[in-house]
Order: sequence, then C-alpha cells, then structure tokens
Amino acid sequence: MALKATIFKARVQIADMDRNVYADHALTLARHPSETDERMMVRLLAFALHVPADDHDGALEFGRGLSDADEPDLWQRDLTGAVTHWIEIGQPDERAILRAAGRAGRLTVLAYGPSAPIWWQGLADRLARTRNVEVWRLPAAQSQQLAGLAQRTMQLQATIQDGHAWLGDGQQAVELTPERLHPR
Repeated sequence: MALKATIFKARVQIADMDRNVYADHALTLARHPSETDERMMVRLLAFALHVPADDHDGALEFGRGLSDADEPDLWQRDLTGAVTHWIEIGQPDERAILRAAGRAGRLTVLAYGPSAPIWWQGLADRLARTRNVEVWRLPAAQSQQLAGLAQRTMQLQATIQDGHAWLGDGQQAVELTPERLHPR
C-alpha cells in the first residue's frame, strides 16, 4: 500500500522590501512521504522569495515536484497556461535543469544541504551559457534551522530585505542568506 502525503497548513505574512511585495497567503503544502521537513520548509521559503506582486501574470503555485518529474516544486503560469517561472528545490541534475529551462521563461534552482557546494562544482561550467537560469544556495545550517519551524499548522512571518530573509513563527526566527551561484 502506498503512503499518502502529509498535509501542512501555513498562513504566511510576507513583507518583501526588496521587491515591494506585501501579502498574506493561506497555503496548503502536501509533504511527499520521502520529503523531509527541511525540504518542505525550503519550498515554503522559495514561495516567499518569489511570490509575484500581483496575480495578473499568474499565481505562484506548488507543483507535484517529487511525485512527478514533469512538474516543478513551484511554478507560475500565465493565463494561457505557459510556464513563466519554474522553481526547483534541491540539487537537480544537468539534464533536468536544461529540460526545465527549455519549458519555462525563467528557471530558479534553490539548492540546500551540505553537499550543495560539491553539486554546484560539477555543474557550474556546464551551465555557464544558460540565460534564463538562476541558481541559489542556502547554507546547510540555515536550511536545517528552517526545518525546526515545521508544524502541521503554522503561522509564519517572512521578511525579506537587502538579500536577507527572516522566517519566524513568533517564538523563533531563522535568518537566511541565499547565495547567488549563477549568474554571477
């Protein structure tokens, strides 16, 4: 018998001063049985970092990610259904990155974990010519702290300013400093 996803509910207040985005979102996250709290919370962070200022260009939505290789972890589609922004979490291989870059106007990869620097070393030269790809790395200690915020029901505040992000629940907050790897 297959295991089912675990459902998490999050109310997130976003104050992104870098992009002038201020919004409240009620989110439902389905955590795949093989997904960790750390990965799920990095997906939530990616949502906060990339939510559009308004939905006239399409809303940012959670995709099937781990459950379906043809869907990203998050994506934004325009009114015609075309993918304008594809977001991958983790350390996808070169083929997956290039395939996603060909399917979307913009691709963002948010890598995390202790092996992310090694993963990037192997890919950096091969992705040097890509034009619509951004790669970011979240330090392992920060993504692990982020996992400590995971609860089945969450009330979170996300503040983004000067390239730094803070995600907190009123009891504790985690400072996050994603590092841009590509393009430099």
